[in-house]
Amino acid sequence: MSEAVIDDIVAVLPPLLNALEALGFFQRHLHPPAFATVMNAIGAPDEALQAAHAAIGKWPEQFAGLRERLDRACGETLAAFAGIREVERGNGDLIAVFRALRHVPRAQEALYPLAMQFPPVSSFFLNTANRENADLLSRLDVGASENTGIFHDHNEPGSRGGFSVYVPEDYTPERAMPLVMALHGGSGNGRGFLWSWLRDARSLGTILVAPTATGPTWALMGDDADTPNLMRILETVRSRWSIDASRMLLTGMSDGGTFSYVSGLDGASPFTHLAPVSATFHPLMAEMADAARLQGLPIFITHGKLDWMFPVQTARQTQAALATAGADVTYREIDDLSHTYPREINAELVQWLNAG
Repeated sequence: MSEAVIDDIVAVLPPLLNALEALGFFQRHLHPPAFATVMNAIGAPDEALQAAHAAIGKWPEQFAGLRERLDRACGETLAAFAGIREVERGNGDLIAVFRALRHVPRAQEALYPLAMQFPPVSSFFLNTANRENADLLSRLDVGASENTGIFHDHNEPGSRGGFSVYVPEDYTPERAMPLVMALHGGSGNGRGFLWSWLRDARSLGTILVAPTATGPTWALMGDDADTPNLMRILETVRSRWSIDASRMLLTGMSDGGTFSYVSGLDGASPFTHLAPVSATFHPLMAEMADAARLQGLPIFITHGKLDWMFPVQTARQTQAALATAGADVTYREIDDLSHTYPREINAELVQWLNAG
């Protein structure tokens, strides 16, 4: 690799990764009344990224693919910042913030293939506890093969009913892995939500499946077209990779969490564990659920004390209703969590799943 190319990469990677970490902090701590405080906390890492990206020179043609990925990762990151800065200036609302944040998973998707070439990128895509884990990093260093890495099946942006999969690079068919199926929130999609979980799946050796609802959101009312589609997706994944049938988690955020109740409490559900996050629940669900299915079923509920969409009292009542119905309920209430995804809970969920 030419010296000029290396110099450009060394100059742009730190501000790019810093800016993405700042956006991750912003996503996690976003709470409408505290918008200005969170903006103040992240500072202006976009300025350093803008300067470093603008300073990149012309690269030889053989590095065009690498350059395109780096440009896209920088561009999507800067677009996310531009959107939230616009709201900070008083132009736009919470919807505009969510729209701006759609650029974050696109930046990560562009950046991820560089993990095999650049150790700082590989470390970035691990959870904090494993970033210095030399043994893990060396196992993942083999890079993606035809059966590992990220796959998208009819899951282009804007499409419905498809799915994305991540299979850790150190996967071997001889060792059955646990599976996490993670359901996006309302109006989201699996291709974007995959990145809420990828660091932990990669760090902890879990196959990750992120489906997209067949409609605008999950089938919470009326005919359920989503459960049959989830079963189709699950069978597709299980036919290709070795999955530990005793460790299959159905989890989700917001509407996805609510649908993990709707689908996961069905007597025919193959999932061994349920983990709704920031979800809502109607007491009738417990009454209508298969009584035998509920007995001893491990359910891990995570909810934020600051949740403005589904007040925390709902989650407390849900815990009581499900425990009374015989489920084995773990309840985690997070003081500073609003209606956002608490990525820090993932490692605990995997540990809980692996404990049986």
